[in-house]
Amino acid sequence: MTSIPAPTTRPQALTALFLAAAMAATVGGALGFQHLGGYIPCKLCYEQRIPYYVGAPLMLLAFLAALVRVPPVVTRGLLLAGGLLMAYGVYLGVYHSGVEWGFWPGPTDCGMVVAPSDTGGNGVLDSLNSVMPPSCDKAALRILGLSLAGWNAIASLVLAIVAFRGAFAKAR
Repeated sequence: MTSIPAPTTRPQALTALFLAAAMAATVGGALGFQHLGGYIPCKLCYEQRIPYYVGAPLMLLAFLAALVRVPPVVTRGLLLAGGLLMAYGVYLGVYHSGVEWGFWPGPTDCGMVVAPSDTGGNGVLDSLNSVMPPSCDKAALRILGLSLAGWNAIASLVLAIVAFRGAFAKAR
């Protein structure tokens, strides 16, 4: 391993570009499950998206920084920040998975409330304020035994490792 001030090389640029695309694809998949699949996210699901919403543009910035050859500490520092965001994403995914499995309690304000289907003569937009997200302790979908929160923890872990390797890689 080397320190952050090591020269920026092509691998850092490619790592940043890969991370930007992978983060965008991951949160895009979550949005697809929501808008195309009809899975309404709970409060914790929304929180798990934040590292991706921040990280994808940050990794694009790291890629641009590498392209225009700003001081290497900038690109490597942005990759490090991306790794830290994804490490936070691991924490959020593990926490939410633990809530779903009943290992620990979730937030007290994350409960299932059935929204009325009758809007009372008001428009759909007026009824949005009365719609509550589903409970955080019920997995809406399990794939190969893992909920989407569990898969998010795995994706975040892989992306964190990639980001940290890019930040601390030796210059060639």
